[in-house]
Amino acid sequence: MKNAVNDGVWSGTWVARRLGVELEGDEHLTDLLGMALRRNPKRAHLLVSKVLGKHVPQSPAVVHGHGVRLGHRVRALLGDAEAARAVVLGYAETATGLGHSVADGLALAPYLHSTRRPVAGVTPAGGFEESHSHATSHLLLPEDPALLAGDGPLVLVDDEFSTGNTVLNTIRELHARHPRRRYVVVALVDMRSAEDTARLDRFAEEIGARVDLVAAASGTVRLPEGVLEKGQALVAEHESAGAEPGPAPHGEVTRVGLGWPDGLPDGGRHGFTPAHRARLEAALPAMAARIAQALPAASRRVLVLGFEELMYAPLRLAAELERTVPAEVRYSTTTRSPVLALDDPGYAIRTRLAFPAHDDPADGPGERYAYNVAGAGFDTVVAVVDSAADTDRLHAPDGLLARLTEHAPHVLLAVVPAHAPHPSERPAMLPEPLRGPAFSSYAPDEVGWLLQDLSAVSLEAPTEEREEAVQNGGAHYAESLPVEYQPSERYQALFHAALDTSADRIARAVGVVTETVLTERSTRPVLVSLARAGTPVGVLMRRWAGQRYGVELPHYAVSIVRGRGIDANALRWLAAHHDPRDVVFVDGWTGKGAISRELAAAIEEFERAEGVTGFDPEIAVLADPGSCVRTYGTREDFLIPSACLNSTVSGLISRTVLRADLVGPHDFHGAKFYRELADTDVSVAFLDAVSARFPQVLDEVDAAVKELLAEDRSPTWEGWRAVERISEEYGIHDVNLVKPGVGETTRVLLRRVPWKILAKADAGADLDHVRLLAEQRGVPVEEVDDLPYTCVGLIHPRYTRGATGADGRAVNV
Repeated sequence: MKNAVNDGVWSGTWVARRLGVELEGDEHLTDLLGMALRRNPKRAHLLVSKVLGKHVPQSPAVVHGHGVRLGHRVRALLGDAEAARAVVLGYAETATGLGHSVADGLALAPYLHSTRRPVAGVTPAGGFEESHSHATSHLLLPEDPALLAGDGPLVLVDDEFSTGNTVLNTIRELHARHPRRRYVVVALVDMRSAEDTARLDRFAEEIGARVDLVAAASGTVRLPEGVLEKGQALVAEHESAGAEPGPAPHGEVTRVGLGWPDGLPDGGRHGFTPAHRARLEAALPAMAARIAQALPAASRRVLVLGFEELMYAPLRLAAELERTVPAEVRYSTTTRSPVLALDDPGYAIRTRLAFPAHDDPADGPGERYAYNVAGAGFDTVVAVVDSAADTDRLHAPDGLLARLTEHAPHVLLAVVPAHAPHPSERPAMLPEPLRGPAFSSYAPDEVGWLLQDLSAVSLEAPTEEREEAVQNGGAHYAESLPVEYQPSERYQALFHAALDTSADRIARAVGVVTETVLTERSTRPVLVSLARAGTPVGVLMRRWAGQRYGVELPHYAVSIVRGRGIDANALRWLAAHHDPRDVVFVDGWTGKGAISRELAAAIEEFERAEGVTGFDPEIAVLADPGSCVRTYGTREDFLIPSACLNSTVSGLISRTVLRADLVGPHDFHGAKFYRELADTDVSVAFLDAVSARFPQVLDEVDAAVKELLAEDRSPTWEGWRAVERISEEYGIHDVNLVKPGVGETTRVLLRRVPWKILAKADAGADLDHVRLLAEQRGVPVEEVDDLPYTCVGLIHPRYTRGATGADGRAVNV
């Protein structure tokens, strides 16, 4: 391969001719950009920067200089006073080094870049989606939460400003948390259309902020009709280009100690201040000298190769090396981005080295790439990784280092310590509850969520994969989320019909359980719903008390996880803000009573560990068909329509998540807010339909409560005994795979791998939706006479990938 930059042919010619893509703009645009084909179903082409140092090896002075000059322009735009109040935010992975360089030019502001690597113990300060990317979810993980909490200018840095969607998503997310008057968007190239530009202007006007743009060059990309399909066809035709096995390894790997300063962050993943920058500047000459001493004497062409998000430290080391050694020094990094490689002078990605991920990424193993390295004539490659990526996989026979030795006689490995935020004692103050509309579609006074927002994290997994992992003991159900299937028109009609026919019955149950709580537990209870099934019930109980007595009851939602207990940090928050004796835990219904037992054990453990007393583990539920609690609205097993759907009837909130790499010891459990499902949300419609019936059922509620208070309501645990019997009779031998009651059976059909459904004979309309779901999943429904529940869902006890139903697939309900 000849030098991909200096062949004299524009490196976008191949794509432009075959796809009909036209690049128009500044006269220097083609000096900055080439083009390649993405191996990505969302977008056909990739604009390949020649000065970013990601896909095309480039002089580190050129790479750093472009960012620094953009930073100078931003400082001139803002003025020194505002520049000193600014924060610079770069985008992972491609623009992490560019953002750092812009911050260097700005000089006065701290820097943070988004990341796709969750870190235990660091609570996300926000997140956003990059819709066209191969890896869409970005996290913001500042070590100091105050970094993004100010109102000074926010400078957002990306390599390419194509449509503006990513920037809009970012500003929308952060502005909702910490509004600012000014934003500056910085990019190497601004490729927006006139429509995209107008959309950003309208958005700025809507939020009442000024949004400026600073770019090195501007232009537009004109895409012909059918470009995506044409691009995919070309990728399929040339897929093997640049991907054939390389030569046998012939080089050697030598480790170089850098002497990285203690406590100096390796980059901006958790924040990088001007003071950090000064420490790095002082240490660079000595670190570069160690690399120079390790270079073979005959080195003439040296590549310093960074690692994905770790772009800045390798860049600065390369720039210092370039100043001190006679060899030609180039810089680039590895990447997650899948791109077609094709050895043609008119194509920007000439060769591709593929290797397995070596840093244990949160989204699992996968292929990674180094472009334009093979065949580029490098006699020495200096691979710079952080310590989190210095793993066995890095050194494996098919790992990055082995692939590099196929093409360079000398490979040096320099490891930068991965910065871990300082472990702290328990924070003096836990964050305030999340509230709608920023988190959930409920009104802000209806419920406060004692959760952390994981909306930016990719957590969904296919039903079959989740079930297999859970039953094999390889995962806990709370470590991932089921895909949020959306209902068909037929199923939606069933939901609305069920709501219309059962609204009176639900209103009566809400009234009975609320009046029982007010009479027996507290005149001013603090309602604490178990997220998420309990949350609509807690909201309705709060509405009942407000409508009838004019009291505004506090209402929160907390996470409880089977096998892991209740969120202890949420209990600490509640104890700090309310009398624990006033707290009433609320849930939708009882099945076999597993959560009742879980809560009792968790409260006992919490009190023993924390020395905090007063929490009553008795749950108040709308329906108690299993006879597991004393405080309930009814013991009938009937259809509560909020069990029919997933997030779209629960404020657009996911089931809660507890995973060690996302939830630290001092964090609330997590959940996602599915904003994108707003068009199908019926959460408030469900609440309004039920609470509208409150005036009609007052007399019935009063009569029912009077009778109930005179009865012996001691739990009989009849449901638990029935579950144990069913488990043995059907050869399951695991009560966790037996889900009794209409609500739990619905969950099995929506989120698990069902085996069969047991239905009480002549159950009627309460099971219409269950029968529909079972039909769509190919799951048999067996009529049973002596069932204490209306129905029972059985999860497949010996799960295989063919056990999902007649067609072997999860249904789109």
